[in-house]
Amino acid sequence: MRNIRAFSLVEVLVVVSLMSLIVLALMAVFTSTQRAFRASVTQSDVLEGSRAAMELMASDLRAMTPSYGTYYYGAVNFSVTNNANYSDPLVQSLPGSTYSRSNLLQQVFILNHQNNIWWGVAYAVSYNSSGDFYSLYRLQYPTSGTNDPTGIFNSQTVQNFFLNPANGGSQLLSGVVHFTVRAYDTNGTWIPYGFAVGQTNSLKQTWFFPLVGGEAGLAMYSNAVPASVELELGVLEDRILQRAESRPTTALQAQYLSDKSGNVHIFRQHVSIPNVDPTAYQ
Repeated sequence: MRNIRAFSLVEVLVVVSLMSLIVLALMAVFTSTQRAFRASVTQSDVLEGSRAAMELMASDLRAMTPSYGTYYYGAVNFSVTNNANYSDPLVQSLPGSTYSRSNLLQQVFILNHQNNIWWGVAYAVSYNSSGDFYSLYRLQYPTSGTNDPTGIFNSQTVQNFFLNPANGGSQLLSGVVHFTVRAYDTNGTWIPYGFAVGQTNSLKQTWFFPLVGGEAGLAMYSNAVPASVELELGVLEDRILQRAESRPTTALQAQYLSDKSGNVHIFRQHVSIPNVDPTAYQ
């Protein structure tokens, strides 16, 4: 009778162990690849949405036009102030550093003009509404324009939008934890430079508001508009935003985001204003 040979128990255990190691290694590679793929998709979404929002704001800024009216009884050409009721900026620690960064939120108004039609465009971030966490909104008012720019900025529609951007505004981008706008003169100098807070300068036709976090608020009227404007957006990755939004209180949300500065993507764009009137700076 011929002997029947088979694998011993030790050989089977060795093969099973080797196969287990191979499977674990393949799973680790698959997990790493999947994580990298998700990160790439997330970054692409952030980049695509942020660039689209920046281009839209840049387009509105390039269309800015001076109204040649007085501030209190006429039209505001351009205004930048801090978000209504936003008195406690999100502070995030910087990786590998003892320093931290304060994320600021500003709101901007831009007066546009074409032929005999005027309209205003406003941008603001809704940062504390349920289901509407750190979202950038845009408002155009009047929708079909008007032949008189007087009172557009001080209209109830625009001011209510600044108080609650989700009320009447169109949502552009989620996860905007930082939004600042800086105006520059014809010499490329930041406009608040050399001016006292609250000072009105008749040559520049500009009213300055208090500095907050190193950023200035201002309103420009008459023939004054910036020669250029610098936009800066800080956009949080979607997965981090969703985890923060799931926290039940504002304090817990801020605590969770305090060490997530590495998940904030910064976008900056310098926009020239074609309709600047050089005599406003003489």
